[in-house]
Amino acid sequence: MARAPGLSHAFLTMVRERRGHDLAAWIAAASQRGSAARARFARGRQDDLTAVTAGLTRAWSHGVTAGQGHRVQRMKCQGYGPAVPGSDRASGQRPRQG
Repeated sequence: MARAPGLSHAFLTMVRERRGHDLAAWIAAASQRGSAARARFARGRQDDLTAVTAGLTRAWSHGVTAGQGHRVQRMKCQGYGPAVPGSDRASGQRPRQG
């Protein structure tokens, strides 16, 4: 069990430092020396090794996608007003007369 914290620390370091090239060695070590839960986790990463390695290696960002979503939301609010619970505008109903 003394190796379990070492395996967890090694995985977190891999994620933080984007060292996807170390993933196959970590999977082998976790499968052989880790707990049953850690071995299952390692097998799950093995099933999609290419995608997980790319995720641990390449820089990524949702910047453009998130920016477009924010722009669309802003346009909706400008056109319809913000959706405020309890207001007539949020429910799409016309204001009541008198």
